[in-house]
Amino acid sequence: MAQQKKEYEPRSGASHYVVHGLSLPRAVLNALHKRGIYCQTGVSLEHQNRASRYVLRGVESGGAVSDLGRACAFVSPEGSPLPWLQRIDAIAVNGRHAIYLAESLVRLEMLRVGRTCELIVTLHTLSYPAISARPSILSKVIFRGRDGTLPVELWKREHQALRGNLAPTFYSHAGEVLELPEPFKFAIRKLTACVCCIGCKHSHLGKPPGATGEGS
Repeated sequence: MAQQKKEYEPRSGASHYVVHGLSLPRAVLNALHKRGIYCQTGVSLEHQNRASRYVLRGVESGGAVSDLGRACAFVSPEGSPLPWLQRIDAIAVNGRHAIYLAESLVRLEMLRVGRTCELIVTLHTLSYPAISARPSILSKVIFRGRDGTLPVELWKREHQALRGNLAPTFYSHAGEVLELPEPFKFAIRKLTACVCCIGCKHSHLGKPPGATGEGS
């Protein structure tokens, strides 16, 4: 009997998704810049000289104002929070929050315009070619959600208690609800909280080194 296909098995996608995350129009990028929302979505390859190994580096970042939010965060391939290498404290809001290093990680990126959201979830691992000691980054799309809708205006004070418990609803072109990948539902809800966190200055998904539990 063929092995049952996992519900969260990565799906193929356009290369710009896996390399850079969401492809946003210039008008959206200008609006984010004007509102002071900084989101660093790149995944880079780094070499640790003392450990003599390669790792991937990702930066949790982003935040929101009332009409707009964008965030990028990272979890393990199993969907659990990663311990950060370092937390970043800054005077400015809606910027970098924490740095992560791992041999494999999942990047989640979301854009919110009002109550409408875009979501991309991608898996990033190291690939070692036989002819080279330096690995490359192998990336795949796990989930792509377009024009998702939030059930309530989570950025408003009266709905603040719901942050971290709700996620946008996404539909297929045929009007059917798209199921979020089960291992990453918790992370997607936390990322939703970040794109609704006005003046965000903290990590929504990471945890301190050595900490246990789902998040911090």
